[in-house]
Amino acid sequence: MSKKRGLSLEEKRTRMMEIFFEKKQFFQLKELEKIAPKEKGINSMSVKDVVQSLVDDAMVDTDRIGTSNYFWAFPSKASQNRKRKILELTEALEQNEMKLKTTSQKIQEATKGKEESEERTNVLKELNKKEKQLSEISSDLERFRDCDPEVIECLKKESHTALEAANRWTDNIFSIQSWCRNKFAIETKTLNKQFGIPEDFDYIE
Repeated sequence: MSKKRGLSLEEKRTRMMEIFFEKKQFFQLKELEKIAPKEKGINSMSVKDVVQSLVDDAMVDTDRIGTSNYFWAFPSKASQNRKRKILELTEALEQNEMKLKTTSQKIQEATKGKEESEERTNVLKELNKKEKQLSEISSDLERFRDCDPEVIECLKKESHTALEAANRWTDNIFSIQSWCRNKFAIETKTLNKQFGIPEDFDYIE
């Protein structure tokens, strides 16, 4: 014999609403926990969560009176909620239909003149061919970039600037060596060894 399937949350919610509609009165949670299992087959442990979900969806009202919380729901309010929901859905449907119509018009305008034809197919093929040729030419230009006279001239200028800067720093180092010799009587060889300066250190020609 197969095991009896438990109620889904939606089934519990529906049955809980039946309690409110049929009895048309106010309940404390503990009262619902006694009624629901007997009359609607809702596990008492799940009553609190079911009622809270209905309160969250504004299907059941609640208020605190003294030290107790009371819950209630009447068919008239449920009917009003359904009418309000229908109105909201109707308005949303109308808005979506308008968006769909506007989008369809934009698509038609965007595709106008782009209908498939032999002429359009040939133009696209030619465009693809030219784009491929442009890509190949660009690759060739990049490969021969080092032979570009403008690039070579730019490299010459940069090399000259670097050479001047190197010799300027070389001149500064020679000045420091001379100052150390005169001020502290330190031999140039000793100074070079201390600071890792090569013995053949000199200007760049």
